[in-house]
Amino acid sequence: MELFDRLDRHEMERAVLVHVDFHNEADREELDEFHELVDSAGAKICQLITTKRQHPDSKYFVGKGKAEEIKDAVALHEADVVIFNHALTPAQERNLSRYLECQVLDRVGLILDIFAQRARSHEGKLQVELAQLKRMSTRLVRGWSHLDRQGGIGARGPGETQLETDRRLIQGRIKQLESRIEKVRKQRDLGRKARQKSELPAITIVGYTNAGKSTLFNLMTSAGVYAEDRLFATLDSTLRRVRLPGAGTVIFADTVGFIRHIPHDLVTAFRSTLEETREADLLIHLIDAADPHREEKIADVLDVIAEVGAQDVPQLMVFNKIDKLEPAVEPKVDVDEHGTPIRVWLSAKSGQGVDLLMDSVASFFKGAFYTVSLTLDVKAGKRRAELYELGTILEEGYDEQGNSLFKMYLTRQEWEQVQQWQELLEAKVLSDEAA
Repeated sequence: MELFDRLDRHEMERAVLVHVDFHNEADREELDEFHELVDSAGAKICQLITTKRQHPDSKYFVGKGKAEEIKDAVALHEADVVIFNHALTPAQERNLSRYLECQVLDRVGLILDIFAQRARSHEGKLQVELAQLKRMSTRLVRGWSHLDRQGGIGARGPGETQLETDRRLIQGRIKQLESRIEKVRKQRDLGRKARQKSELPAITIVGYTNAGKSTLFNLMTSAGVYAEDRLFATLDSTLRRVRLPGAGTVIFADTVGFIRHIPHDLVTAFRSTLEETREADLLIHLIDAADPHREEKIADVLDVIAEVGAQDVPQLMVFNKIDKLEPAVEPKVDVDEHGTPIRVWLSAKSGQGVDLLMDSVASFFKGAFYTVSLTLDVKAGKRRAELYELGTILEEGYDEQGNSLFKMYLTRQEWEQVQQWQELLEAKVLSDEAA
């Protein structure tokens, strides 16, 4: 059975879990998060086997004695798969599969399994398949000893091994996928350039998986994005335009959740999705305030942000799930010495504090607006309605002829758009700074 055969099956699989508590903090993985990953993948946990080691064993990762214990557990529970909460080398994975006579999956393979189940967009599915195939190409083993050479009538000669055939087919598919993803990426880049040309500010929500990004995104944009209390509930980037009072129209982007020790191949596979992070004007770094490991997870997210080249993008730290804190914390905004918001405390589940977040986000973009005065023809009822949708109205009135008078905030793009209206009788800039 090949490594990713299980990805095409959706029935509940019986799993034996293996977790190693390493002395080196950099090698450690969270046990609670491991259980959540397995649950998200849809496996039934039969037994958890734990051990302590200084360093991984070169052959079996856990050593021969512990490997025997795992083998006994597989036989006892008739397990379908053994899942390690760590990254295994191809050699370790092959050795364990042969010794345990069972499918072996490591942490990277488990995350890929979840990605394969959750990807919904065309691009997301292509990216997941590409990551799977690249991983599989390093883990192929000869599984057909009776077909060591292909041959027979009409096919005599040296031929090629089945393993070589598999590798050739995989490499061909990888090239095909890379070509298709590049086309999708170019289309995405065109859309991104169009947004940049329109000068609409872009705000991207980032954070550790299951921090509540999709729930918050739905509250802020009414987007209806799928949200669930599971790891990697959503993988595909979603964009929505939102009108912020005092700041105009902005674009919000939701992204795939980050995770500790996220494999480099996965970062590469979802590069185009994560590029929304690098191209943003502001990052909303969402944090589970009630998570006992929140400081470590903040550091993990910052590492991924740096890896995709977004470390210089301004960040607003948003602490979610304050309703789970003890003692309770009220929604609030922390500011720096210049009065700029740096932290917002809220609950996306109840909606408490979301208004504070929207005001804080708006404050980052107020300086990019004109204060203008406009006079619209008395018959320009439709244009008058458009102004209510377009900008932030500060004052409104009428002149002696019944023409509409406005004082309002407009972005540069909105200002240029309004100046083209034939119904506009008079227009002038009062200030290029928002009050």
